[in-house]
Amino acid sequence: MEFLGTPQTASYCGAKKACDLSALPAAVQAPVVQECYQPYYLPGYRYRNSWRPSLFYKVSNVKSCPDEGAMGRHALRPPTILPALRSALFCRYSPHDWDQSNQLQLRGAEASRLWAGRLMGDSTRLMQDKDQLTRQMQEGTCRHLGQRLSDIGFWKAELSYELERLLNENQSMEAVKRRLECAADEINCPLQVALECLYQREKRIGIDLVHDNVEKNLIREVDLLKCCQEQMRKLAQRIGIQIQDNRDAQHALERDLEDKTSAQFIDEKCFNLRNTSDCITFFHGMEKVDGTISVPETWAKFSNENIRHSQSMRATSIRLREEAENLFESLSDQMWKQFTDTNLAFNARISEVTDVKNKLQMQLAKTLQEIFQAENIIAMLERSIMAKECPLKVAQTRLECRTRRPNVELCRDIPQFKLVNEVFTIDDTLQTLKLRLRETQDTLQLLVMTKSRLEHELAIKANTLCIDKEKCLGLRKAFPSTPRLAGYI
Repeated sequence: MEFLGTPQTASYCGAKKACDLSALPAAVQAPVVQECYQPYYLPGYRYRNSWRPSLFYKVSNVKSCPDEGAMGRHALRPPTILPALRSALFCRYSPHDWDQSNQLQLRGAEASRLWAGRLMGDSTRLMQDKDQLTRQMQEGTCRHLGQRLSDIGFWKAELSYELERLLNENQSMEAVKRRLECAADEINCPLQVALECLYQREKRIGIDLVHDNVEKNLIREVDLLKCCQEQMRKLAQRIGIQIQDNRDAQHALERDLEDKTSAQFIDEKCFNLRNTSDCITFFHGMEKVDGTISVPETWAKFSNENIRHSQSMRATSIRLREEAENLFESLSDQMWKQFTDTNLAFNARISEVTDVKNKLQMQLAKTLQEIFQAENIIAMLERSIMAKECPLKVAQTRLECRTRRPNVELCRDIPQFKLVNEVFTIDDTLQTLKLRLRETQDTLQLLVMTKSRLEHELAIKANTLCIDKEKCLGLRKAFPSTPRLAGYI
């Protein structure tokens, strides 16, 4: 009985000859699959150069019978063997192959599991590290944004404080300007009185039509009133220009404060953004866009310069206000003094006509003494100025020689600072002395003019008492009060 599917006995063979199975060639040893770590090799799939069953290879390589012809033609045909062995011809794998395949599957599965475990562990650690890095970077950004908000708040407070002080200073400057304008207008009344007195004194006739001390005081009063009025108006113009400069500084502070308010709003919005916020989205490529125009140093320097500029404007305004206060005080004293002097001159002219000449001579002597002292002071100032030229030349020559030091020796050392300071100090001293010299010369000229007037007054006679007493003194009964002269109405 033959097994189903087994081939029949070949008819071309002669008498059956027993074939010694012991003479079969040795089975080719199956290739040993060594375990290695292949992360991308998945077991259970057949690839090239994989193992192959050895039993069929053994059976197919059994030698044919000796009397068989055409050996090359039937080399691959299985030989005719016993029916008991026919079932072994079609068993494709041996138990060893089965065990080896199972072991290979187990080792591959274990390798894949180990690789997957390592990969999952590395992935978990990677995710944790990146999450921690992202969280730290976000916390650092929030911390820096908070510091930035603190800096903006600090500069906003400084700008607001400076702006408030500048606004108060502007109000004070405008008040002083109004006072100067009112005071300048208030001077018109005594000026008209002094001019009317001069006009009335021109009505004297004959020998009484003289240029006496009263007329001098009246002229001096008129000059003083006009000079005071001009000074007040000029100072009011300067204050007006300074108010414009203050407003420029105010606008700069307001712009800076407005920009910082906007920046603070934006940074607060950025500071309050969280991963759960609704308004966040992707803006690809924004990290490559750099639209900044400043760095923290220049950013702080910009506000600091605005504040310093405002402080400088306020300092100038304070000096102008102090100058205006001093001008009010000095001019009111001068005008009151001149008004009193003129009235005293009138009274002296009326009561002591005979003493006018002695008084004029006394004034002349004092004036000559002042001229003498002024001339001595001028000479001393000129000698002092000439004495400062040689030290200035020495200092400038030293500076010029030190500019020829080679290479790195051209150092801004302490002698360099001292020489520069010496040159500036001597130059400032010269400027101060020259200014004082010009002032003394102007004073000398004024004294010389006074002397000439006094000498002219020595040759005149008494004025008409009626004009001086009835008309001029009648007009000069009242004079603006000190508050009105200071611009208070």
